[in-house]
Amino acid sequence: MVELGAEALDFELIGIDDQMHSLEDYKDAKVLVIVFMCNHCPYVQAIWDDLVLLANAVSDEVQFLGVNSNANPDYPDDSFENMKVFAEEKGQEFPYLFDEDQSVALAYDAQCTPDIFMYDASRKLAYRGAFEGLECAIEALLAGEEAPKNQVHSMGCSIKWL
Repeated sequence: MVELGAEALDFELIGIDDQMHSLEDYKDAKVLVIVFMCNHCPYVQAIWDDLVLLANAVSDEVQFLGVNSNANPDYPDDSFENMKVFAEEKGQEFPYLFDEDQSVALAYDAQCTPDIFMYDASRKLAYRGAFEGLECAIEALLAGEEAPKNQVHSMGCSIKWL
């Protein structure tokens, strides 16, 4: 597992807006949350509405990014085309990016969906874990404090590697 304090790694991925996105695009956000997620996973489906609500509530200071690394053809619900459908159905406004070659998930050592990585303003990893601990960690960073060291580990579906 990636150590807290590790630096965010650069990426260049296409989003459901058909634009390319990179880490540099979000340099001004006070907090960056990268959620490795996919459409078909029941664990993601269980938190998706709450994830959208949280992202909308803190959108002035926190940038959320969804990254789908399930490019496996055995899971057609996770296709790029279906990402657009699922995000629209959920009212998701934050970027949803497609990691087609799975290089970003590998670089970040993402293990499951959802797997959440939260970075502070200097892009150091401050939280990695489950959705259940994310809001508390965000509140701490926005208050100028450290995220809790006792973090809730992610549980979900494994990433469907090619």
